[in-house]
Amino acid sequence: MSLFSFKQEIAIDLGTANTIIISNDKVLVDEPSYIALDARTNEVKAVGKKAKMMTDKGSEKKISVIRPLRDGVIADFQACELMMREMIKMLPNKSHFFTTSLKMVVCIPSGSTEVEIRAVRDSSEHSGGRDVYMIYEPMAAALGIGIDVEAPEGSMIVDIGGGTSEIAVISLGSIVTNKSIKTAGDDFNEDIIDYMARMHNMRIGEPTAERIKINVGAALTELDDAPEDYIVRGPNRMTALPMEVPVSYQEIAHCLEKSITKIENAVLTALENTPAELYSDIVERGIYLTGGGALLRGLDKRLTNKINIPFYVAEDPLRAVARGTGIALKNAEKYTFLMR
Repeated sequence: MSLFSFKQEIAIDLGTANTIIISNDKVLVDEPSYIALDARTNEVKAVGKKAKMMTDKGSEKKISVIRPLRDGVIADFQACELMMREMIKMLPNKSHFFTTSLKMVVCIPSGSTEVEIRAVRDSSEHSGGRDVYMIYEPMAAALGIGIDVEAPEGSMIVDIGGGTSEIAVISLGSIVTNKSIKTAGDDFNEDIIDYMARMHNMRIGEPTAERIKINVGAALTELDDAPEDYIVRGPNRMTALPMEVPVSYQEIAHCLEKSITKIENAVLTALENTPAELYSDIVERGIYLTGGGALLRGLDKRLTNKINIPFYVAEDPLRAVARGTGIALKNAEKYTFLMR
């Protein structure tokens, strides 16, 4: 390494919904995974929150707002690289006089194919990564909530992100059983959009669906601490006249039923494939919920009642994977489960 270069170590949770970058145990970037490009020149106009705010707000002829990741994988390689570059530029300690060599740990879905893994590695390297490691999301989530992943006991994680739900049983530093399904937060939003169109004849977009999910999203029709109805404003699908509709958590619980059932079935499938000794550990210790989907009201109670194993929502589930990726970064030479 020359006198005019230094190495910066970063951990990246490259998520379908949000991208989080950690360095030295600090969250330095936490932005929605969006990028806005000039439709003619491909010049970057905005990234993260600013780009997301442009969704459906400008002319597609002038500005193209892109979500580079879909269903947990890179859907637009060029946009993904540009987004990663711009977010890395947000990091402090950048200098015009020194070359920065980046050591990265990036997390990926446990169901990723070789082609998808290569795509993430290429995007990371093209974004400035000189030393790139990868870790599966459930392993990162387990590290992030304090589980000793190298212990001989079995631990089970259900990570419900934006594009995928990752279910894994972990023991002795490896994923023993895993199930990755493309039913997650984005599907919840689509369910809500369809429901509002069918039942209320209202046209809404993804940002409004996300707000409905946050304010009255639920997995059960009976909650002890029920939220107040959320007022949704939007145009009538037929007349385009403005409407104002109160939406209850019971309605959202009904409209999310199919998607939540898919996640339940995936958990059961993973349990069916779990060795008996590890299964008994899981029954004793319970199953941990991480990711934004874990915040769905009553989800832990519903899964507990359905599967007869205790489910626990991790502390700060949104950042569990990012925290775990940061821990993996500090132990990159030690952990044998990291991929290069």
